[in-house]
Amino acid sequence: MTTEANHPTVSPRSERGNRRIVVGTVTRDKTLKTRRVEVERLVRHPKYGKFIKRRTICYVHDERNESALGDTVEIMECRPMSRTKRWRLVRVVAKAPMRTLSQLEGAVPGSEPTTVAATAT
Repeated sequence: MTTEANHPTVSPRSERGNRRIVVGTVTRDKTLKTRRVEVERLVRHPKYGKFIKRRTICYVHDERNESALGDTVEIMECRPMSRTKRWRLVRVVAKAPMRTLSQLEGAVPGSEPTTVAATAT
């Protein structure tokens, strides 16, 4: 006869395990429900001791397409959703400021707004 004391209840968080949560910047948002996020970290050089910036590129599942290019987002590790996607979006930490078309990634060359100077005749 087993009692509840022998089988402690397991909380859902510990049952699923501790998943990594990191903060990064969205660098590509062209695909539907997928974002490319760069996570920067500082690594100490083994010989010289200087800190060097390194980055990790993560492909993130964004179900509602709520993040945009340049946004700072919080992502969490999850099960593999495709060949490259292993992360999902938790929340958008900070929205990026508005930009013009020429500053966005993949802008068409020559699409910059030009001002036409009126010449006096």
